[in-house]
Amino acid sequence: MSYPVGAKVRARLGDPDHHTRVPRYARGHVGEVIAVLAEWPLPDDNVRGVRRPETCYAVRFPAAELWGSGDHWVTIDLWESYLERP
Repeated sequence: MSYPVGAKVRARLGDPDHHTRVPRYARGHVGEVIAVLAEWPLPDDNVRGVRRPETCYAVRFPAAELWGSGDHWVTIDLWESYLERP
């Protein structure tokens, strides 16, 4: 599945036992894809010696969505397997 610019996405909820690049504060929250960046190795696998390229997206979240207040945006680079449709 790929996400176009403008798509609403949710950062997957979960607390894996292994390395992940999904910030805990973003898990389960809805943001918007603002750029399709490139394909890069998924860090979760790469740290275990498995090189699996995956599309990475720049996703922006309203600060109020993440922390309950704030009128700014927080942009996070997230790989495709970290995302789902809301």
